[in-house]
Amino acid sequence: MTDIYLVRHGQASFGKANYDKLSELGGQQAIWLGDYFKHRNVEFDAVFSGDMVRHHETREGIASGIATEDYTLPEVTVNSALNEFNFQAVATAYLTRYPEAKVPEGASPSEYYRLLKKAMLAWSQDELAHELLDETWGQFEDRVHSMLTHLQSIDAKRVLVVSSGGAIAMMLKHILGYDAATVVNMNLQIRNASFSQCFANARGVHLNNFNSVPHLDVIDRLHAITYS
Repeated sequence: MTDIYLVRHGQASFGKANYDKLSELGGQQAIWLGDYFKHRNVEFDAVFSGDMVRHHETREGIASGIATEDYTLPEVTVNSALNEFNFQAVATAYLTRYPEAKVPEGASPSEYYRLLKKAMLAWSQDELAHELLDETWGQFEDRVHSMLTHLQSIDAKRVLVVSSGGAIAMMLKHILGYDAATVVNMNLQIRNASFSQCFANARGVHLNNFNSVPHLDVIDRLHAITYS
């Protein structure tokens, strides 16, 4: 049996010119997660990551927090199948079709999340122009599913996987068998630097816990529970 820890990246730079970079808090979230693993004696035999900057920086933070004299995080295997979908392209394609849905400049994060939810639902129903997208919903689902199948075959006791909310939600779709609308809802619920723990055996992959942040769920870190 293999334990698989699906970790979402730390808080990225929402509202900045370059989202694909951890904020200062996001870097700290990753270090705290590594420290939590260290104190729980959770050691990984294999590490996989998407190739986005926020994935790399999250893995580096975990590596810093988990390191001891006797253990360091193994060398990472980078695989773009773990990358997030291009949410900016999805939102642009949605607004091209539904320009009246545009949110005003300086809108609150909750308004942007509502727009993203509508755009993802339209994307999942194949309503958006393919030429405006990096990939269709079906292509996104296929690449994530292929990665999950690969993870299931890994010969390791415990595997760390650093990815993004959309990709993790899509993996859980294949584990739990829920529909596209639930993928969208799950994606928007996944906390930064959270882990969802699964175990894999010959019968498949099974979810043990979802969206856990024990390293943040303490009185002086509650401010650090974020979703971007």
